[in-house]
Amino acid sequence: MASKPGVLTDWPWKQLGSFKYVILAPWVVHSIYSFAVKGERDLVYILTLPFLLSRMLHDQIWITISRHRTAKGNNRIVDKSIDFEQVDRESNWDDQILLNGLLFYIGSMIIPAVSHLPMWRTDGVIIIILLHTGPVEFLYYWLHRALHHHYLYSRYHSHHHSSIVTEPITSVIHPFAEHISYFLLFFIPMLTTVFTGTSSVVALFGYITYIDLMNNMGHCNFELIPKWLFSIFPPLKYLMYTPSYHSLHHTQFRTNYSLFMPIYDYIYGTMDKSTDALYETSLKRKEESPNAVHLTHLTTPESIYHLPIGFASFASKPHISQCYLWLLWPVTFWSMIITCIYGRTFIVERNTFKSLKLQSWALPKYNIQYFFQWQREAINDLIEEAILEAERRGIKVLSLGLLNQGKELNENGELYIQRNPQLKIKVVDGSSLAVAVVLNRIPKGTTQVLLRGNLSKIAYSIAFALCQRGIQVATLYQSEYEKL
Repeated sequence: MASKPGVLTDWPWKQLGSFKYVILAPWVVHSIYSFAVKGERDLVYILTLPFLLSRMLHDQIWITISRHRTAKGNNRIVDKSIDFEQVDRESNWDDQILLNGLLFYIGSMIIPAVSHLPMWRTDGVIIIILLHTGPVEFLYYWLHRALHHHYLYSRYHSHHHSSIVTEPITSVIHPFAEHISYFLLFFIPMLTTVFTGTSSVVALFGYITYIDLMNNMGHCNFELIPKWLFSIFPPLKYLMYTPSYHSLHHTQFRTNYSLFMPIYDYIYGTMDKSTDALYETSLKRKEESPNAVHLTHLTTPESIYHLPIGFASFASKPHISQCYLWLLWPVTFWSMIITCIYGRTFIVERNTFKSLKLQSWALPKYNIQYFFQWQREAINDLIEEAILEAERRGIKVLSLGLLNQGKELNENGELYIQRNPQLKIKVVDGSSLAVAVVLNRIPKGTTQVLLRGNLSKIAYSIAFALCQRGIQVATLYQSEYEKL
């Protein structure tokens, strides 16, 4: 939220929450009815829904790639983590797609020239390219500078700049009024081709896809534009921005105002002087070696959607099961097949705690697979590969999480120490932390403790620590006492 929210800050359908998609229902039903029953062939009207879905998929692919690459560290630009407030603030990234869909549906019905457009017209594509390069880029530059005036900035644009570490979806996190101004700009080329009779389906949908592509690329927190591209064609530096170029706008605020073409920053002297240096530095940054790694695994088949590199909205609510995830079961099923055939450990997320750099790695194995005898060897091989990879990268500690530390699976990790006695990395299972938590819950002055149930390694460690403190430990069964 902006520091001083202005008029039309909230989206009109904010109160609908997750049910906001119903606003498109009448148009979707009518378009399907018109196509299936009446036999109408208005391509824009019919293809609007598939196009909106493709935009969501496009954005999701960028989210996944960006979060994965940022966690790995190679070519990372801003060396900070994303906080929970940013995740919540950017959870409405699909609102602008809904607005775009409404405008397309309404435009198809009230503007006759939009009906029955051809699939392709070369002259219309050229007009859109020229109008975007000229008026759109120029007007956006000055609109953007105006939005940085303290009056508009405090009421609107500060909401976008609350995200210092950008993600692809940060590009569309703006108040409703600000989005309206952007849509008015981007509609200049599209409406021009419509009213001049040169428009086409590819021109309209392709232009929006280009905007999505450049927006997502410019806000991902890693540099991906190769240096040789600018070496082959030097003027390209004036015609195409890079993620590091726009990242400086989010850290310095008063530089690099251009949309996708930095030429106006060069003309009006607002190009950040450190742009080239940051670009070079980001390209040279290698994959990060953290101090410690936590090795976890997938839980249920649907857990792939709750990963930080999965759906952003689901990842922020990991304990909530959405009924509509059943609609994704074809995708879920094939993800399970792929992990069974070709599965290897992958980086889930990266965190920093003061000077400590931490990463979470995940095995592409599900809870149920740990209970099958025939799966244990494959799981152990994956865990051992992860340990050896961490050893090669100079990581100091690897923690086995959840079922990766099972006694029946690998004797709480001892199996890997026996197989590789020369390991320098410390392989831990987290039991000492659990023991510390339990010990601190035992009231002071306690002289006797009774351990009940089926005792585990943690229970044995607790008993050992209690005995060291001079506290007597008893068990219900003699067999458990003998194990102690």
